Amino acid sequence: MAIVKWNPVRDLLDIEREFDRMLNSFGIRVRSDEEDADSNFEMAEWSPLTDIYEDNDNFKLKLDIPGVDKNDVKISYSNGQLTINGERKQEKETGNSKFHRVERTYGKFYRSFNLPQKIQEDKIDAEFKNGQLVINIPKSEEAKPNQIDIKIK
Repeated sequence: MAIVKWNPVRDLLDIEREFDRMLNSFGIRVRSDEEDADSNFEMAEWSPLTDIYEDNDNFKLKLDIPGVDKNDVKISYSNGQLTINGERKQEKETGNSKFHRVERTYGKFYRSFNLPQKIQEDKIDAEFKNGQLVINIPKSEEAKPNQIDIKIK
């Protein structure tokens, strides 16, 4: 019998699919085809912790992915969804050394975020430094807060 690593995301997706099937049987369409996203979530073995914040000009995402080479990370944007995936490769035992305990998670990771419509898609950029990936998403001009100084008479 093969040992299968438990992945809680897979269980949650199974529940969501079951509800979708039930609602679809009543003629209610819940979501569009998201088969690719589902399979990426199922194949992921871990998800990086992420902070999301915004200022007047930008949205920012900070993902902690220590031990991952920037060449092993892929970022894409399509139809309002930003997707980050990659892989943390496990270190191999070398020579006469051996592992006694491995607590860090290795393998494929996947995160996706729905972004607001009012962004500058062509100006999204990312920086990878010291195990942290920072993605900067500039807001469009109409999304920026407009402040007007009013003179007192």
